[in-house]
Amino acid sequence: MAAQTLTGKVAIITGASSGIGRAAALRFAREGARIVAGARRADALAQLVDEIERAGGEAVACDGDVRDEAHADRLVDTALERFGRLDIAFNNAGSVGAMAPVTQMNVDDWRDTLDTNLTGMFLGARRQLAAMLEAGRGSIIFTSTFVGHTVGMPGMAAYAAAKAGVIGLTQVLAAEAGPRGVRVNALLPGGTDTPGARDFTQAPESRAFVEGLHALKRIADPAEIAEAALFLASDASSFVTGSAMRVDGGVSINRT
Repeated sequence: MAAQTLTGKVAIITGASSGIGRAAALRFAREGARIVAGARRADALAQLVDEIERAGGEAVACDGDVRDEAHADRLVDTALERFGRLDIAFNNAGSVGAMAPVTQMNVDDWRDTLDTNLTGMFLGARRQLAAMLEAGRGSIIFTSTFVGHTVGMPGMAAYAAAKAGVIGLTQVLAAEAGPRGVRVNALLPGGTDTPGARDFTQAPESRAFVEGLHALKRIADPAEIAEAALFLASDASSFVTGSAMRVDGGVSINRT
């Protein structure tokens, strides 16, 4: 049996109740990480923790909203108090938010989307980074997207602006933290079979359209994105920082 790549490490994962976050929590745990799982749904987190523990891993749930500064603090405090360290933070929680053309967009909807997808990332990383800098090690990963980076999609201005902002945040934090041993990267998934994405792909023709946008002519399983997150979390990516890593099935380059 191959050695586990995250043995002895502690990872915070937000948005862990479903989709990419849940897949990453399970994958990281199989690689030996102890997991602090964050999300809004306490019941789903409890199920995740139970599944990890039944497989022989260690995990603790910490329910809350990434827009809440106290929740960001609680995630880090839980990691330090329960497991004594923090090595990895996968800031994955996010939401597409309300969609509308810019001329018809409500300012409150705009702010809510930015609060969830950008300010929430800042709040999480600010406390995570402080703990990692003190220890002189760590890997912070943000979930961004190809939307607003390589592709503009109508109706998604707030989401695109927020997620593009995440890439800017990634680059600055990587420059600030690199000299002290902390790496910071952004993960840019393509279409992925998550509960949120199913809102767009319920009809067979809608799913076929979304699949056709990708060079691989399919969308990802969340486990495939979790593998990319594992790479960025592990020492396999020890010389990777400040990157916007596309794991998008070729949607950014496809024209067929």
